[in-house]
Amino acid sequence: MDVSIILDGLWTALQPVNLLWLLLGAVLGTIVGILPGLGAATGVAVLIPLTFGMEPVSALILMAAIYYGALFGGSRSSILINTPGDGSSIAATFDGYPMTKKGMAGQAMSIAAMASLIGGIMAIFGFIFLAIPLANFALNFGPAEFLLLFLFALSAVVTLSQGNIIKGFLTMFLGLGISTIGVDLQSGVHRFTFGVPHLTDGIDFIVIIIGIYAMGEVLYNLLKPKHAETSNGQNIGSKWFTKDQWKRSLAPIIRSGPIGFFLGVLPGSGGTIASLLSYSTEKQISKNKDEFGKGAVEGLVAPESANSASAVGSLIPMLTMGIPGSGTTAVMLGALVMIGITPGPLLFENSPDTIWTLINSMFIGNLILVVINILMVGMLVKILKTPPNVLYPIVLILSFLGAYTLGYSTIDFYILLIAGVVGLFMRILNYPVVPLILALIVGGDMEQNFQRAMVVYDSPMDILFASPIAIVLAILTVLSLCYPLITKLLRKRKAAK
Repeated sequence: MDVSIILDGLWTALQPVNLLWLLLGAVLGTIVGILPGLGAATGVAVLIPLTFGMEPVSALILMAAIYYGALFGGSRSSILINTPGDGSSIAATFDGYPMTKKGMAGQAMSIAAMASLIGGIMAIFGFIFLAIPLANFALNFGPAEFLLLFLFALSAVVTLSQGNIIKGFLTMFLGLGISTIGVDLQSGVHRFTFGVPHLTDGIDFIVIIIGIYAMGEVLYNLLKPKHAETSNGQNIGSKWFTKDQWKRSLAPIIRSGPIGFFLGVLPGSGGTIASLLSYSTEKQISKNKDEFGKGAVEGLVAPESANSASAVGSLIPMLTMGIPGSGTTAVMLGALVMIGITPGPLLFENSPDTIWTLINSMFIGNLILVVINILMVGMLVKILKTPPNVLYPIVLILSFLGAYTLGYSTIDFYILLIAGVVGLFMRILNYPVVPLILALIVGGDMEQNFQRAMVVYDSPMDILFASPIAIVLAILTVLSLCYPLITKLLRKRKAAK
């Protein structure tokens, strides 16, 4: 590792013009992340025309800053108003919003920012030392491996519903059913479109997410006005987390960073799967399982660390192989080609200065984002002082705008309302939402990979033994499904003793 190249990259990243683009990207990314339905991919896509005529390195710095800035910002609305900015911010609602209702909004946002910082920095070190080996490892994933990876993620998330495993499976199957809406890419058959042209491309999962969380929350609070008043009270708590919260958070942050990073490297996995899987893992090994979903700080920092790390990880397949690891990196890939940067293995050999400038800018950018997000805490928590009769219409307006900008179709308004009613009944009847959302996200890819795997292999059993990776993933899937039974037996044996 040539130290001079590293220092040259740092010097380039510290140039005033690059620092300006870095700051602009961090601020814009945070704002885009806060607004429901937009997300990093939209932010990068909108600003692509701005990169024309820019220095290629500066354009790369700007787009990367928007990307991980949006992940920082996405948890703000999740924590404050139970409305995820995008799919990767869903897990922040599970314990972030309950912390807000307990009067700990400031603490939740500041410790979430620190978790994102540490997860991002851990991933940057992983990028430095593991980029090429991990990119080569990701090439070993074929249809069978991806299918089993998605099955493992689903099985792990269903175990979040301990005590409600049956309900978890039911909502998972509902999500898989919704994911089948549209045209089957293999046969060309229209499924459950009911003659509506807009549904031929399927339902965007972001519309369902906004409906279930934002619309569902508003409808639930309208049915319980007293609850609405208390949840938006004047008690916003401290702007900084306590020593005890930090002590409980450090280990989950460190454990979740690598999970997010490695899942980010796998093309198509994305921050949503990384954050949900890290939340599931943390809940399973935590000594405070009963606190999860009620404001456990571990349940907030684990997915935030994994989410931030997955963004850095997803840059690896894009830069080393030209394969986008997420929707945002797919947009970035097209923009990089247009501005003269050709991703691939030769990029690291022919333009190491570009790579090291990006790495150094990510270090600086994560520090800038922590400062920005912590300074914004005081301003953002004022949202909680907004009267419910003002706040809820604003949430509804943002929800409808977010849904409309995804497909520019009024059909999404009806889907949004239906999802809101479903979210309301799921909350009243205590049905877990997470399995539905994850199944909706991975359902299409699961189906495509299953069909491709069946072309290669003779039977589903052959898929389980397709490779050592497939065998390991199959074993992990079985163990995750058996985990609640194992823990229940251990508790009974411990109680008997």
